[in-house]
Amino acid sequence: MKIITTLLALAAFTTAVSAGSLADPIIEAPVIVQEASSSSSGTVTVALLALLMALPILTD
Repeated sequence: MKIITTLLALAAFTTAVSAGSLADPIIEAPVIVQEASSSSSGTVTVALLALLMALPILTD
């Protein structure tokens, strides 16, 4: 009777131990969708910078 109890306890212990996997879990990265911005804002910035740099020459 003690042998059966010991075997059942051993069987329960080994199934609990081997329930997990040794392989690393595979986690997929979330997909981030970014809206495309227009390049027209760069043209305005360059024009304003050129005007700002030419301002001392024009007011002299």
